[in-house]
Amino acid sequence: MKKITVLIVLTLTALVFSSAAISSVESLRGKAAIDADATKAMKHKLETVEGGIQRNFKKQPPLIPHKTEKYKVTLTNNGCLKCHSEKAYKKEKAPKVGDSHYVARDGKVLKTISGRRYFCEQCHVTQVQSGELVDNTYEGID
Repeated sequence: MKKITVLIVLTLTALVFSSAAISSVESLRGKAAIDADATKAMKHKLETVEGGIQRNFKKQPPLIPHKTEKYKVTLTNNGCLKCHSEKAYKKEKAPKVGDSHYVARDGKVLKTISGRRYFCEQCHVTQVQSGELVDNTYEGID
């Protein structure tokens, strides 16, 4: 019984000291309280990169090297396909939508883009010119 009591006391003591150490950690929100309204996000300039952006790892979805805020993607219209569709990519000198985007979940090859690949910005994202939020030592592929 004494061993259990000592173990409980030691555990509680460790929790008290560890919570004191954790309270000194600062989040990306800064010193703002969790329930406080967030400050307005800074505007960053979108990166436009001629020829595309190099991938950091194999099978990484290509990053979007141009502005997209005026593109509309709805159930009936996909603004990305004006340049990247099989019909338009040569004329627009843009990369064609990958063949994998025409494959259904069951492996059947479709004539149109699969519904699960239709909303491009779920995987493909634009880049902004900003500094790193945290220190980063990641090195991509060559």
